Amino acid sequence: MSHCHERFLPLPLLFLDEHLVAIDKPAGLLVHRSRHAGPEDCLAMLLLRDQLGRWVYPIHRLDRKTSGVMLFALSPEGAALAQQKLAASRKTYWAITRGYFPERLVLDHPLADERGLPQEATTEFERLLTTELPLPMGQHASSRYSLVRATPRTGRGHQIRRHCSHLRHPVIGDRGHGCNKQNRLFKEKWGLTDHLLHALSLEIEHPITGEPLRLLAPPSPEFRRMQSVLGLELEP
Repeated sequence: MSHCHERFLPLPLLFLDEHLVAIDKPAGLLVHRSRHAGPEDCLAMLLLRDQLGRWVYPIHRLDRKTSGVMLFALSPEGAALAQQKLAASRKTYWAITRGYFPERLVLDHPLADERGLPQEATTEFERLLTTELPLPMGQHASSRYSLVRATPRTGRGHQIRRHCSHLRHPVIGDRGHGCNKQNRLFKEKWGLTDHLLHALSLEIEHPITGEPLRLLAPPSPEFRRMQSVLGLELEP
């Protein structure tokens, strides 16, 4: 895993005590071994273990290409307690999407799980900024984009990306649920290979001490670059 060390280490630490550690996960880094992982894939769980010199236990998930706040426990017991606090936690994401997103919206739209069974899924959205660029797309002479804040109230797989796609405002760069034409444009014009979804903050009660934690990861360099390119610059 030497190439992982060169590319990703040291992982930026957002919080560390004897019970928990939070990192700012880079885009492109898998959290743990899964059926999607190849033998050469870098895993945040193992890199953080090596960095701290002790085992770590993930509390929640982030997609490989999503950057931002990722919380781990330093014991199985701490992980179980922290996972109990997740239901009352507040996760905030930023996304750059196609089109002018609705100003405010709470979307309650079920999403199928891996077995195809519908699960309740709710996301709160707020449009922060919009832009229009002279980039012809299909029958349109220009292209519109939005910077959006998304707060999932449930924790379904790919929930924000799938909800944005359902609203016909897909996340830019999203290969699984996005717009192929826009993704191709951004790759060819600006070299974008990540998707523009960032886990900005996590507010959660500390499972041991009970103190409120607000973990904040500033937008990644690639996310900031595209904010600048598109004219969607905003401080978190």
